[in-house]
Amino acid sequence: MKKLLLLTTTLIALGLAPAFAQPGARGGGPSPNFGGAMSKLFGANQTFSANMEFQTPGPGGDTIAMPGKINFDAGKSRFEMNMSEMRGSKMPPATLAQMKSMGMDSVISISRPDLNLVYVVYPGLNSYLEKAQKDSSDSVSPDDYKAESTDLGKESVDGHDCAKNKVVVTDKAGTKHESTVWNATDLKNFPVKIETAEQGQTATILFKNVSFDKPAASLFEVPAGLTKYTDPQTMMQTEMMKKMGGGMGAPPAQH
Repeated sequence: MKKLLLLTTTLIALGLAPAFAQPGARGGGPSPNFGGAMSKLFGANQTFSANMEFQTPGPGGDTIAMPGKINFDAGKSRFEMNMSEMRGSKMPPATLAQMKSMGMDSVISISRPDLNLVYVVYPGLNSYLEKAQKDSSDSVSPDDYKAESTDLGKESVDGHDCAKNKVVVTDKAGTKHESTVWNATDLKNFPVKIETAEQGQTATILFKNVSFDKPAASLFEVPAGLTKYTDPQTMMQTEMMKKMGGGMGAPPAQH
């Protein structure tokens, strides 16, 4: 029981339980938001898949880097990650090992701005969190945003010749979102690198192995047969108690 409480407390303290539940800096967690103003940065490339690395400042000035796989289709996004691949988090190795043994290392974040919902799926727990998307006023369509670009020259990113631009996206409320974008001239001007800053939080997103094939619609749905929760603490305590053989007295699942 002490190990369970320690792991739960550590995950909550590090922000890993709800971290990917609210995409984007304004959502309160270190996870990428590809809807709303961000989608405008992709121009005509509104359908794609890629390997992606999301980087954000961590405690002590270190950079937390989370590699994963992104699928995007007209505002809907799916980001698959494995916590054991995260770098710079200063998470104790014993905690990572415990997460893996309890099936919490693999996480899938699905953003559905069309439904105003975010799903955080834990395949190893046969469970998922359902959250309301905080920025519900964001439009799904990039056509509802205006973008102004300023040429910052040319640079190479991961072997791609890129046009570097400062891009300011203005939403319907008049709020401006500023980013620095590296558009690869050999990839339909796809932004292989994006640097953003929202409310004092900075982030860098890098893309590799970009494909413009349309992702399957099923990728943006929660797999059948999983238990639904709306609270991360309840999910962790209930599902980990099951794995430890302590299901008696555990909080009930939230359906």
